[in-house]
Amino acid sequence: MSIFKPVTVVTGASSGIGEALARVFARKGHEVALVARREKEMILLSTELAVSCKYKPHVITADLQRSDAPARIAHELLGRGLEPQIVVNNAGFGLHGAAAELDRAEQLAMLDLNVRALTDLSLRWIDGIVRHGGGILNVASVAGFLPGPGMAVYYASKAYVISFTEALARELAPQGVRVTALCPGPVATEFQRRAGVDNKPPPRLLGKSAEQVAQAGYDGFMAGKRIVIPGLGNKVMSFLPRLLPRGVMLRAIDSYQRGRGRRAESWRKRPKP
Repeated sequence: MSIFKPVTVVTGASSGIGEALARVFARKGHEVALVARREKEMILLSTELAVSCKYKPHVITADLQRSDAPARIAHELLGRGLEPQIVVNNAGFGLHGAAAELDRAEQLAMLDLNVRALTDLSLRWIDGIVRHGGGILNVASVAGFLPGPGMAVYYASKAYVISFTEALARELAPQGVRVTALCPGPVATEFQRRAGVDNKPPPRLLGKSAEQVAQAGYDGFMAGKRIVIPGLGNKVMSFLPRLLPRGVMLRAIDSYQRGRGRRAESWRKRPKP
């Protein structure tokens, strides 16, 4: 038994898929702790959900690119008498352009958020997660199944999330802990603006709304699935690397990325290899 109340921690909860995931968990009766940098957006969301849900979500303002952020989040939860039962690692961002031409510090900051913070938060509360019979939902991407010229570090970071999550799922299964990687395709959110890509609607067969992705993630997590890929088109995309030569995949994704970015113009104008 624990003297602390179980809570579902959702990072990146101020917008996009993170906000949608927070809504789904809250509406399903979970007590939720919203974590993100933007306090105003989270307060508005918390106030809205308090009207229609069982619990008013907690708000914790934190910048997960800071190395001390997970410890500060843990301290804040402890001070409120809360202990994570479920951890939803959604916070992350991408950068579009050739890796050699993008700012190196920005790319390392991306790894701090997409990889280091996610790993820390996945492992920090294992004892409590086991005690409460909870789990971990990590938001990866269909990009993690593919080679990614044009967004090399981002694609690699999501490959790590998938690999890490699957391995952790296997390790923690005997203790009754669910661990799921949610791998959406393109979703129209603030991610595109931060990454420096165009705001065109995603391809019809690949695109899903944040709400659809969140619901699929919640349902798959509760069902104990190890990998959740919303949409048939994205499932096909995740399988293509097993069928096509690696060189073909590299050229296809290189061509796709050249056509969608707003930054790194010199990279897009290079002669194709």
